[in-house]
Amino acid sequence: MKFFGTWRKLLRRRPFGATVILFLAGVIFWGGFNWSLELTNQESFCISCHEMQKFVYQEYKTTIHYRNRTGVRASCPDCHVPQEWVHKVVRKIRASQELFHWLKGSINTAEKFEAKRLALAQNVWASMSATDSRECRNCHDIGFMAAGAQEKLAGKMHQLASAWQFTCIDCHKGIAHELPNGFDANVTLDLIHDRMEVERYDCSQCHKGMAGAGNNDKNNDKAE
Repeated sequence: MKFFGTWRKLLRRRPFGATVILFLAGVIFWGGFNWSLELTNQESFCISCHEMQKFVYQEYKTTIHYRNRTGVRASCPDCHVPQEWVHKVVRKIRASQELFHWLKGSINTAEKFEAKRLALAQNVWASMSATDSRECRNCHDIGFMAAGAQEKLAGKMHQLASAWQFTCIDCHKGIAHELPNGFDANVTLDLIHDRMEVERYDCSQCHKGMAGAGNNDKNNDKAE
């Protein structure tokens, strides 16, 4: 209470000086806040704990997102932290529960981690699906993909995914980390097959050498 009383007196007697002090304090606080955001938004911070360094980071190092012919990388925060400031702050706040589980040792051994891997992965997949794979789209824009320069099947599937409003994570699970035991890839495949059956695409569009090519010329042309 004494502190606030002193400030009230200062504001009455030296309003300009008090305003300058408050402004400088705000600048320092804001600068420190943003500095802490950026400090915790680096790969080195993400892998500073034993669990991340020993488990998922080692998997990530074997993928194209870590090393590739062009040298363009997607690090931990590129995929797991939004770029937009408001969404980034919300994500950082939610990350506080991860600190609790780190202190608790929830996944501090390989056995504990593997036991929870499916639930952890499903949580991330659900989050990415809810944002229409927002972090993927920071780098990948399906509207600017040269489908003709891709492998034939990949080009077709990207065209269909755009038309059917599929999102990146629907098909690209396990792109940077191993798929967990218990994951059923047939769930996504069944969705694709059901949609293709409804729209009468030939199986041979994806499965070369299968009978039936040419039966649905209209849809065959759409997928080319």
